Amino acid sequence: MSATATIDGPVMAGCEVAETKVVDLKATRAVAGKGEGVEAVAEAKAADVPVAGRKGNGVAWLRAIAGVVLPPIAGLALMVGVWYLATLKGGGIPGPVQTWDAAVKIFSDPFYRAGPNDQGIGWNVLSSLQRVAVGFGVAALVGIPAGFMLGRFAVLAKMMNPIISLLRPVSPLAWLPIGLLVFQRADPAATWTIFICSIWPMILNTAQGVTRVPQDYLNVARVLNLSEWKIFTKILFPAVLPYMLTGIRLSIGTAWLVIVAAEMLTGGVGIGFWVWDEWNNLKVEHIIIAIFVIGTVGLILEQALMLAARRFNYESR
Repeated sequence: MSATATIDGPVMAGCEVAETKVVDLKATRAVAGKGEGVEAVAEAKAADVPVAGRKGNGVAWLRAIAGVVLPPIAGLALMVGVWYLATLKGGGIPGPVQTWDAAVKIFSDPFYRAGPNDQGIGWNVLSSLQRVAVGFGVAALVGIPAGFMLGRFAVLAKMMNPIISLLRPVSPLAWLPIGLLVFQRADPAATWTIFICSIWPMILNTAQGVTRVPQDYLNVARVLNLSEWKIFTKILFPAVLPYMLTGIRLSIGTAWLVIVAAEMLTGGVGIGFWVWDEWNNLKVEHIIIAIFVIGTVGLILEQALMLAARRFNYESR
């Protein structure tokens, strides 16, 4: 009897476990049978996820944000710390505190006007951006179609490649005296300098994009007897757009670099002239402020064009 009891105990327990599993399976099928399906079962299981797991997801999310935000902040803090230590004993270069005090005064009224050559830093930045916009816009109107032509017709590319190779390495400021000679005025001469330094990246990148278009696409266009305008709008332009935006991004960076130097030489109103004028007034802290302003504006322009380039990049889709 005792032996039989010993055997029956485990057997009955195993049956109970089996029955429990069968009941769970029936319940699952019943839920699925009600039209809720596997998604309802998954939601029911998700409801049983411990709170600690949800907190873990929140912590991972915070760590991801900290990994993106904290390194740039740490880099800027390191730069300011080195700057503070380098100017701690005084000297010609002002420290962060002195520069900050000057920046508060400058940006408290950045758009004042006290005369034709005495204006706030905001007006000077806007004047420089206006020159860049005009010179860059004209360069885009000329350079992008020229790039399409050079990439589309090999004979024309062979004709123009020596000229581009000869003129492209020339420093943009070397073209400034030519602009002064032709236009007899400082403002269009600076715009001319922006034009001549911005046009080369747009021509070369656009032409490269045209040459990268698969030949099969053009062969199909010939078979379908498409016009040159249809080939341009339906085949070339969508394929070349990422290359064209890369050339535009490089051109705008170069244009913003050159305008500062051009305005130092030509005078008038502009961030470059403002830097030179502050140097003549021995206000070095204002020059440092202008350096940060120039860098910030250039960063905003480049990042905006990079976002546009990612938006129209179809190669990874």
